[in-house]
Amino acid sequence: MHVQTKEAFCIPPKLYRIGEIVSHTPFTRQTIHNYTTMGLIHESDWTEGGHRLYDESVFERLRRIQELRKTKTLTEIQKLFKTETPAAAVLQLEE
Repeated sequence: MHVQTKEAFCIPPKLYRIGEIVSHTPFTRQTIHNYTTMGLIHESDWTEGGHRLYDESVFERLRRIQELRKTKTLTEIQKLFKTETPAAAVLQLEE
């Protein structure tokens, strides 16, 4: 028996603290901080205590940075990200 309700519900997106990102990636806390300061990644929100929170997209961005670091400096990556449109970034990931 399947019961349908008239009310829809919304599942909030998961937000990650720096420590959680560090535990799921090869990056250190300081690296995540530096990448945020440089504008390579962006926080999505802040806790009441002033800690940064990141959404799930940060993992794909970090994967991309890791791949680009094989051939580019952080400054080159920063310039690349500044010149990209969101659509261009998606296309590059699909290639």
